[in-house]
Amino acid sequence: MDAGLLVLRVVAGLLITGHGVQKVSFRLGGHGLAGGTEEFRHDGFRGGRLTAVVAGAGQIGAGLFLTAGLLTPLAAMAAMGVMTVAGTVKWPKGLWVQNDGYEYPLVLVVVSAALALTGPGAWSLDHALGITPWPVWLALAAIVTGPASGLLTRLVLHRAPLASEGKTYAQPAD
Repeated sequence: MDAGLLVLRVVAGLLITGHGVQKVSFRLGGHGLAGGTEEFRHDGFRGGRLTAVVAGAGQIGAGLFLTAGLLTPLAAMAAMGVMTVAGTVKWPKGLWVQNDGYEYPLVLVVVSAALALTGPGAWSLDHALGITPWPVWLALAAIVTGPASGLLTRLVLHRAPLASEGKTYAQPAD
């Protein structure tokens, strides 16, 4: 079981970290902080550069902590929060990833929730530091608070499209 939890943590944690790196740099196919900022603006979020930095830092931190198995319920909560926001962006496109849907963020949210519930396993910093097992109430609080914080973030930072956005007007014929 511990080997399986290690593989799950490392793969999911590094994928979440990679998403954050892409938001703030040119690494891993990212378009730098300017590109991350533009991505958030395009997706309808306020805050510009600050939003991109906070989202990127949240993904990097949550991913690295999950990978290491350090403060696992809190790392899972943060990962669920940022990936819930990603899911809300993709929601209108449906479930499946081939249509740019929310399938992938949903998988990362569920994996993070599972890690919050199971704990990181024996091959983790939580175990090495003697801070496992985490109480079940903490895992349950993380599972509720993570997605709720993502939905609240969406509610607070998302703006309604401006009247001039997303509309094309036909040019009159001469």
